[in-house]
Amino acid sequence: MTDINRGWYLAERPTGEPDMDDFELRDEEIPTAREGELLVRVKYLSVDPYMRGRMRDRESYAEPWAVGDILKGGIVGEVLESNSDQYDAGEFVTGEGTWADYSVLDAADVAPVDPDIAALPAYLGTLGMPGRTAYFGLLEVGAPEPGDTVVVSGAAGAVGSVVGQIAKLNGCRVVGFAGTDEKTEWLTDEVGFDAAINYDETDDYGAVLEEAAPEGVDVYFDNVGGPITDAVFTKLNLDARVAVCGQIAHYNDEEVPTGPRKLLQLIAPRATVQGLLVSDYATRFEKANERLTTWVANGALVHRESVVDGLENAPDAFLGLFSGDNIGKQVVRVAE
Repeated sequence: MTDINRGWYLAERPTGEPDMDDFELRDEEIPTAREGELLVRVKYLSVDPYMRGRMRDRESYAEPWAVGDILKGGIVGEVLESNSDQYDAGEFVTGEGTWADYSVLDAADVAPVDPDIAALPAYLGTLGMPGRTAYFGLLEVGAPEPGDTVVVSGAAGAVGSVVGQIAKLNGCRVVGFAGTDEKTEWLTDEVGFDAAINYDETDDYGAVLEEAAPEGVDVYFDNVGGPITDAVFTKLNLDARVAVCGQIAHYNDEEVPTGPRKLLQLIAPRATVQGLLVSDYATRFEKANERLTTWVANGALVHRESVVDGLENAPDAFLGLFSGDNIGKQVVRVAE
């Protein structure tokens, strides 16, 4: 173990799309674990679109970072020192840590990781917060029935790819929107989607959706917003359910464009639109974790991680989320 702990801090608040000027890498001493805490060597760090909201100076569902704060996110790592009876040195855990080489975590707030079930990065994706978001967002908000058509935007991402697979496990037809041919081919050839649309190759989302979902849309899982969502709203069936998970198309907007009003499209189908936060289901995480782990272990769920090497490249990995660099979960490998 070295004597230096590198960590990324918020240098300034971005205007529009963030850039490297918003981040500062500092060298500090390795922190000390107090009673009930663990010193963890970070192996993998999660970067997620919701973190863009934490860079703003206003309240949201996630507490904003102050300028000068160390950045925080999901990590998976090895316990180096334990001041808790719950974990021993050498065990692997996952929890909310920092963008750093070493993090101190409260033992009560972490979960054990079993590398024999899946590689460590999977515990930041399909077996972590994104997987639970997909699980509860689809099953609780989307409430799919066998034979339903489920449409997912951002379908090749960490959440969307799991949403589609759980929908298939529930007997649904699944259509996904993604931004490259590589992503759409992955969705149909490996993940099991019935159809996938490269939104970068058409300006008429309604027409391609009509071809991919000729019987209309019963459940729409929205990770993106923007014109894709506008088009899906025109195809909603009677009693359709819309789960609003994210709006990444607007995360860097200083002012969200209003555009044409779309609420009219919800009247005839009597559609239900509901936002979701996975934290609302915290008391049921254990059950979701059990089912997701079983599906991964028996091959029913495919998972994929896009790995960026080096803590020094963590900001690049985060910025890449907004240009669609990742397939599956975007993670940073901090240490072997």
